[in-house]
Amino acid sequence: MTGMVRVREGVGVTGIGDETAERLRVSGLDPAAVVRAVRAALDEDFRYGPDVTSTATVAGRMVTADVVAREAGVLAGIPVALAVLDLMAEYLDGGVTGGERRMAGERRMAGTVLAVDGQRVGAGDAVLRVSGPAPAVLGAERTMLNFLTHLSGIATATRAWADAIAGTGAVVRDTRKTTPGLRVLEKYAVRCGGGRNHRMGLGDAALIKDNHVAAAGGVAAAVMAVRAEAARSEAARSEAARSEAAGPEAAGPEAAGPEAAGPVKAGPEAGGGLVIEIECDSVAQVREALGAGARFLLLDNMPVGALREAVAVARGYDGVRLEASGGLRLAGAREVAETGVDFLSVGALTHSSRALDLGLDFAAAD
Repeated sequence: MTGMVRVREGVGVTGIGDETAERLRVSGLDPAAVVRAVRAALDEDFRYGPDVTSTATVAGRMVTADVVAREAGVLAGIPVALAVLDLMAEYLDGGVTGGERRMAGERRMAGTVLAVDGQRVGAGDAVLRVSGPAPAVLGAERTMLNFLTHLSGIATATRAWADAIAGTGAVVRDTRKTTPGLRVLEKYAVRCGGGRNHRMGLGDAALIKDNHVAAAGGVAAAVMAVRAEAARSEAARSEAARSEAAGPEAAGPEAAGPEAAGPVKAGPEAGGGLVIEIECDSVAQVREALGAGARFLLLDNMPVGALREAVAVARGYDGVRLEASGGLRLAGAREVAETGVDFLSVGALTHSSRALDLGLDFAAAD
C-alpha cells in the first residue's frame, strides 16, 4: 500500500494519525506500543532542548526529502517511520508546555510511501518521501532512520535465511534475544523478512530448558510439572472468565479480575491449551521426552548427524514438531533444514543483524 499519508490528521488517543494507526494495525503492530517506542526514542534526542542547529540554519523553510536505500536489502519499519513523523510535532517549539504535550498543527509533516515493508529494494531506491518544515524533517531524521535501518537489517538477514532453506519445508524462527523495549518491532521485522516468530514472552508458550530439567529431576518430570501448572492456570482463567460473564453478584469478593481471563493459546503440545516445547541436547533426551508425551522438541546444539537421528526417532510418533537451535550458521542452514526439522531457531536475527544502510536526501527546498 503506497501513497500519501496525511500525517497528524484525525489524531486519536495514541497521538498519531488515523491512517498511520491503521497501517500499524494492518501490519500486526499495536499502535499504542509503537507510540511508546517512538516517544522513548524522540525523548532521547529532545531531552536537552530543541535542535539548535536546525533552528539557526533552516527555520522557516519547507523541504521535501527522500529516504533512500544505499544498498540492496529488505525493507521494514515504514509504518513506524510514519509514526515518527506524526509525533514529531510534539517535540518542536511550542510542542511541549509545562511538561504537557500539545498539538502543533502548523508543524505537521506528510509522508508519501514509495515502498512497502517486506519488499526487496536496491541501492538508490527511494522508499519514503517526507515533506514539511525543515526543522521538523531534520528533527525526525535520526529517529526515523534508526528504526528503518535497524528493522530493515533484521528483515534483510531473515530473508537470507528464508531463501537459504526455501523448498525444504523448514521455517526460520527468532528467539527472545531482542533489544530491550524493541521486541515487538524486531519480531515484526523478522516477519517482514519471511521468518516466523517464536514466543513473544514467557507466558504465551512454555519452553522447558536444561535448567528446568535439572531442577525438576529429569525430562519426564519437567514435562509433567509444566503440564500440571498449565492446566491449573487455564482452569483459573476459565473460572475467572465465567465469573466475569456472570456479573459482579456471582463473582464474589475474592474472584479474579478481568485481567486474569485472557485466552490461553492452543498449540501442538497440549498442556491446558498452552504450547509446551522441551529442549533436548541428545538423542537419548529426545527418546525420553517423546516417551513422556512431549510433541514439540527443541534440538539444542546437535550436529547434523544427531539431528537426522532425532528426526528418525520422532517420526515414529504422531504430530511431533522439531526445532534445531544453537550455533546455527547461514552457510550450513540448508544442510540443517534438509535433516527434516520443522524450524531453525536463530537468535542472531534480532541480536546481531547488521543495519541496512539508508539515508535521507533533500529533494527540494523552498
